[in-house]
Amino acid sequence: MPLYEHTFIARQDLSGPQAQALGDTFSQLVAEQGGTVGKVEYWGLRNLTYRINKNRKGHYVHMNIEATPAAVDELERNLRINEDILRYLTVKVEAHEEGQSIVLQAKSSRDDRQRRDRF
Repeated sequence: MPLYEHTFIARQDLSGPQAQALGDTFSQLVAEQGGTVGKVEYWGLRNLTYRINKNRKGHYVHMNIEATPAAVDELERNLRINEDILRYLTVKVEAHEEGQSIVLQAKSSRDDRQRRDRF
């Protein structure tokens, strides 16, 4: 089966757990269609470059999917119907990345830096 990377942006007024629950809901939908979801990563509430439907921020969720094109079409259809989803992007890839994505690696390296004390 083909491999896909799928990312969607949820509305800013949702809580973090609600956005993660959307990722779980959509991964169950893919499983019902005969596909598998390798990992689901919650990237957090991030600023948008431009406003989308009067939203300045959005919850980003990233998924690695192995499914048929029909299952991906059904996933995208459900995303279009859902009012909590602002945007989504599905990209076909040759292989999935192992471990954390680049976004989470950058976030963790930013958290590991020592903070300077201001005097």
